[in-house]
Amino acid sequence: MLTTLLNGRAFGERFGSNEARVVALHGWGRSRADWSATLDGYDALALDLPGFGATPAPETGWDTAAYADWTAEILADLERPVLLGHSFGGRVAVQLAATRPELVRGLVLTGVPLLRPEATGSTSSGPKLGYRVVRALHRRGLVSDARMEALRQKHGSADYRAAQGVMREVLVKAVNEEYADQLAAVREHGVPVAMVWGEHDTAATVEMARRAQALLGPQATLDVVAGSAHLLDPALVTAIRAQIDRLGGTA
Repeated sequence: MLTTLLNGRAFGERFGSNEARVVALHGWGRSRADWSATLDGYDALALDLPGFGATPAPETGWDTAAYADWTAEILADLERPVLLGHSFGGRVAVQLAATRPELVRGLVLTGVPLLRPEATGSTSSGPKLGYRVVRALHRRGLVSDARMEALRQKHGSADYRAAQGVMREVLVKAVNEEYADQLAAVREHGVPVAMVWGEHDTAATVEMARRAQALLGPQATLDVVAGSAHLLDPALVTAIRAQIDRLGGTA
């Protein structure tokens, strides 16, 4: 059932008949609908993050800390739910737990790009030199907006090409963030974290998840699901539900 929150600044779907014990945040370009199978049978709330689903986009290009502040307004009316985050939503969940740990019982994270790939010393994962040169010229007014946009469409990711206006600003900020400091803060606060990862996730690799687990310390667990990748397939859903139960997401 679609529900209105924050006087129309937020929308989500409620599951169950009691106060939500689980709050779920979806990935980039997705919506609350991703969580239907995961949250079936729970007292839960799946949110449409600003700019996705039914929730209006922010007026300015928020970073994930601003998304966390928005989410905190909703959690403040609940009794410390388990916060569940996939991909972009997991970025927001980590930001929130780092700054407002009193609002959450624990985190369940899946497919979240928490740390940048480790440098290999042989190749660069950044934009190609030619693109960087044209981008610098555009900033100086020497290359037209039309030419710059054409290059963005050619070289940008599918998510970048699909994003428009303020949501493109949000995406650029998010993909340039790293969360080592936030993971250290979550560890210091003692927030339990359950990480559930697809074995073949390329958007957020298992190797990266292991490095993040090391930063979180003994309060974090990592369950690698064989055969799964980035999206919420049935095997990932089963593993996520087990971790929700372990962290107290059931009555």
